[in-house]
Amino acid sequence: MEVNDKILKGLETNIENLNNSLAKNKILELSEIIGNWKKLLWRNFLSGISKGVGVGIGFSIVTAIIIIILQRIITLNIPVISQYIADIIEIVQLNR
Repeated sequence: MEVNDKILKGLETNIENLNNSLAKNKILELSEIIGNWKKLLWRNFLSGISKGVGVGIGFSIVTAIIIIILQRIITLNIPVISQYIADIIEIVQLNR
């Protein structure tokens, strides 16, 4: 019986170590992400933008969003902001 108890305690220790290792490496979270392709795609897109790997596409999308927002602000005809943006556009055109 003593040998079986030692084996069981050894197995229990190994299982606890394995469980701690899996928890530390976030294996469960990783497997959930891989199983959900939309979540995986979104995370990779954001990662690419933040790391600079997807700079071309990410920069283009962010620039397009900023231009759309600026166009909306101009169409709202808010005097101070519209004049400021108009001045920036004029400066850019003069420095071409």
